[in-house]
Amino acid sequence: MKKHLNISLLSLATVSVLLLSGCGSNSSSDNNPIGHFVGNPHEVADTVIAEQRKILADSIVGKDVGAQSPRNINSLLGYNTKKTTTAPVSTKMNLCNIHFHKSAEHKGGEFTLYAGNGNGEGYGGGYKYSGTLTESELTKVEIADAHNPLYSGDTIEVHYVYTSDDVTPGEGLGACLSKDRAVGTQPLLRVETQVYVLVNDDKALDFTKLTAVTQANGFYQAPNIPSNTGTAVHYEGSTTGPDYNEKVSTLQVTWNVRPNIAKVNISTVDTWFHHNDFAEHHAHAVRNLVVNPELLSEIK
Repeated sequence: MKKHLNISLLSLATVSVLLLSGCGSNSSSDNNPIGHFVGNPHEVADTVIAEQRKILADSIVGKDVGAQSPRNINSLLGYNTKKTTTAPVSTKMNLCNIHFHKSAEHKGGEFTLYAGNGNGEGYGGGYKYSGTLTESELTKVEIADAHNPLYSGDTIEVHYVYTSDDVTPGEGLGACLSKDRAVGTQPLLRVETQVYVLVNDDKALDFTKLTAVTQANGFYQAPNIPSNTGTAVHYEGSTTGPDYNEKVSTLQVTWNVRPNIAKVNISTVDTWFHHNDFAEHHAHAVRNLVVNPELLSEIK
């Protein structure tokens, strides 16, 4: 989830940075070379991703660590047995943060096209919409950013983060933690996940409406998450982001990942960047897809 969603006695400030780090890259066995990123003009070799995965695997030897994210939601496989607590349904929790990543961090459903290895630090990786778009939808529109520009046709994965704490929505994971929470403890966290495709179409969905925040029954909510994008895949995992390519995240998260995409008018994303309650101004990088079954929970 985010450099936008490890607790081992972390301060609120430190945890805030962790959430903003974000969720997935992918298997070196995928061979689609498509990938656009800025900074490093050359995509790293498969051996770089493989080495990152080996370091991650070596780091858990002899340790009791929890399940990780992101993952392939089409696969039920998972051997991680660390006990976890499933977060309540989102309607019984407070929305605390919304952020997104360029390309889907998760793989599966309608987003199985590998974006590429990227620069090895989360830019240019992840998964893209595996369907087709019209020439009109792909008419070039750019949202400029020095690290992670967005273009018509790009895929994004949006994380609607919910917490069991009594908080007000805001920037980073710090917004998901009550100031009264004891050091070394964490709230229950849930991420409602929706993958969108950015298109040049005024009739497509409005991102500012999709991310609107209201209150219902005493809880902050994001009521406009699409309800027609398939039954969400539920699993237990962690926070994400490239900071965890070579080490585990110890912050537990309950995930609901919808398998189908929805199309969003790219211009409304630019509008949202200029005015939102979460201090979001760009798309976040992704963590390598977690493929080690010892680090995955079983999807039941």
